[in-house]
Amino acid sequence: MTVQPQPKWIIVGGCCLAFLGAAVNAFYLIKLGTSVSHLTGDVSKVAMNSVAGHNHLSAAIHLIAAAASFVLGAAAAGFFIHHPSIGFSRPYGRSITAIGLCLAGAHFSFVGIPVLSICLASFACGFQNALATHYRGMILRSTHITGLLTDLGTNLGMKLRGHQIAPWKLIVPTFLVLSFFGGAVFGSTLVILTDGPVLLILAAMYLAGGIGWSIFKRVVPSYNRFLQASPATDRQLPEP
Repeated sequence: MTVQPQPKWIIVGGCCLAFLGAAVNAFYLIKLGTSVSHLTGDVSKVAMNSVAGHNHLSAAIHLIAAAASFVLGAAAAGFFIHHPSIGFSRPYGRSITAIGLCLAGAHFSFVGIPVLSICLASFACGFQNALATHYRGMILRSTHITGLLTDLGTNLGMKLRGHQIAPWKLIVPTFLVLSFFGGAVFGSTLVILTDGPVLLILAAMYLAGGIGWSIFKRVVPSYNRFLQASPATDRQLPEP
């Protein structure tokens, strides 16, 4: 059976992933002008340049590489995780470790083969975004915020209209959006103010989180009790 997590751990884990995903994306936006975690703006940019007659072949190649790799990453998550709903008995520790390894590879290929670096980073973001996309009827995203803002606005509007909306349906997307912003600031600061290996630093953070979670699952005797959502917790987060 799937071990169901407490809602507070959903928020903590999602915020950490959103923070790191935003930092990775900020690195590529600053260094190459290419997004690896959300591609809407890049599609529009390439389309506008094509209509204007500008020759931006490299931008088009980067976009195709990022889009294809993002899809492959999401497909890999579907293959290995098996289900979009959250259950902490699934191999999230190994998955996050794999994301860290992809980013380490992206770091070492960035100078010599930037397209490969984009592919590895986009694959990692697609994999991350598809790790767990559904929780109690809400769609969770950790690499971009458009859907989160949509959910936040929709639920806020319904609440203002007088509908009974559970507070967590406003709290979760708000915290994820704030974490994404914080991660973008963090990543931008590392790139602009330091000469350090930014991708390698972010990869190490993913590796630490993934390995730490895997170890935690195996060494804490009360793991199931620690993660199991209690009836009282469920009552605090009702469906509207």
